Amino acid sequence: MTEHRAPFRCRRRTRPALGRVEWSDDSGQMGGIETIPFALLVFIVGTLLVAQAWAVVDVKLATDAAAREGVRTFVESSDETTAIDDGRIAATEAIAAHGRDPGKLVVDAPDYRGGAFERCALVTYTVHYSVPAITLPWIGGRGEAFTVAAAHAEIIDPYRSDLAAGGGC
Repeated sequence: MTEHRAPFRCRRRTRPALGRVEWSDDSGQMGGIETIPFALLVFIVGTLLVAQAWAVVDVKLATDAAAREGVRTFVESSDETTAIDDGRIAATEAIAAHGRDPGKLVVDAPDYRGGAFERCALVTYTVHYSVPAITLPWIGGRGEAFTVAAAHAEIIDPYRSDLAAGGGC
């Protein structure tokens, strides 16, 4: 026995009546377009924040190097006036070597911790450098936000023959 099937017919979609709208799917819809400007703003602010954080880290590395080189040159000098001048020059050269403006570097007077320029005296050298409020790569910084400071301490060589012996030797 053979089965009789009716021929396959496609159903035609009928148009809805005038004034009546039927939404069957979301095709053609564009959702979330309002978030693109917000996401772009968050991306720009995040990028500026990362650039500023890196600028602070970079200045901290530069000031550490300037303080270290300044005190190292200071403790190796033969007299106090030469030591102050040579230490300041070494600190500014170190900050310039890191690509920073040496004119912004502030070098404090050396701290002898209650002593004087003599053998075994502990000398602390402190430098300060101001970081711009906004730092942009390839453009530079604008404004003054805060100051990064670094200090380094060393003793004047206890085996030197050209200085008087200190109390700590």
